[in-house]
Amino acid sequence: MKGFVFHGPGQASWQDVPDPSVKEPTDAVVSVGAATICGTDLHILKGDVPEVRPGTVLGHEAVGEIVEIGGDVRTVRPGDRVLVSCITSCGRCRFCRDGSYGQCRGGGGWILGHLIDGTQAEYVRVPYADLSVHPLPASLRDEDAVLFADIFPTSYEVGVLNGRVRPGDTVAVVGAGPIGLAAVITARLFSPERIIAVDLAPARLEAAHRLGADAVADVREDAAQLVADLTGGLGADVVIEAVGVPESFELCTRMVRPGGHVANIGVHGKPATLHLEDLWIRNVTITTGLVDTSSTPVLLRMAAAGRLPTGQLVTHTFPSDHMEEAYDVFSKAAETGALKVVLGARQHTEVAVPAA
Repeated sequence: MKGFVFHGPGQASWQDVPDPSVKEPTDAVVSVGAATICGTDLHILKGDVPEVRPGTVLGHEAVGEIVEIGGDVRTVRPGDRVLVSCITSCGRCRFCRDGSYGQCRGGGGWILGHLIDGTQAEYVRVPYADLSVHPLPASLRDEDAVLFADIFPTSYEVGVLNGRVRPGDTVAVVGAGPIGLAAVITARLFSPERIIAVDLAPARLEAAHRLGADAVADVREDAAQLVADLTGGLGADVVIEAVGVPESFELCTRMVRPGGHVANIGVHGKPATLHLEDLWIRNVTITTGLVDTSSTPVLLRMAAAGRLPTGQLVTHTFPSDHMEEAYDVFSKAAETGALKVVLGARQHTEVAVPAA
């Protein structure tokens, strides 16, 4: 089969790789129908995630069809259409029993495209399939469903829930890429008074406005002052960091009100300065986190019911063998207007069932 293989910082290629097979009785092998590229994949290519060894197939988000299962798999069978979660869960360790699947100590957590071969390939082996793939509603297209492998649960759990967004809050989202836009969408579920999106790219700010942001700000202008002006000088109740660079994190700490919350989602490849000399007296809470994907089943049900807009997030689709081109387009989002790039998506048509 073919897969997109990491060879070291700045080097990757779509090439022949061995076909995956069931290694453990809890495994499943999935034929990938749609995969996508994450900002974390760009961090890997920059060398920001040294745990990824050369020779690893990248990717941790996919939709596909089960083609093989191990003897202990009970919840899916060959032929089932499934979402492959970005997080794998053993279901038995202390963290999994608490629902903190991202911290799995039994061989799970974020392993796909990180510690083992990932989803940017024709086939992928998924360990602990009973808890790590999700059967998909027939009404969800592949290119919509794949958004729930990572960006929607990550934004919802690490941004909105960790940030404790409440009705009437002012929420600022710094970074209007796919994660930030999903944060705008899911923050609206809690009826905040206003959502302010901050980014460099006009196309992303326009997308944020379409998806529910009440105000937008170019980061090159005084975004913190805009937040102050809109809140009577207090600052935002919740600020969500969705970029992963030191400047954006420090901007978030300037935007938050006393007693407010900074929820960091972004993957940081460099140290960021924590200005405790300013923050200690302001009762500011800062949270970080890796997604657990415990919310994935709920989010999928909401998407199937039409409660979560997804269509505007996918801006580019490519055949799988155009992986290098897709990475180039995604990495130059300010020029290309790319939000979410999907590869190999197959249109899925719901089959009407005659009434009894």
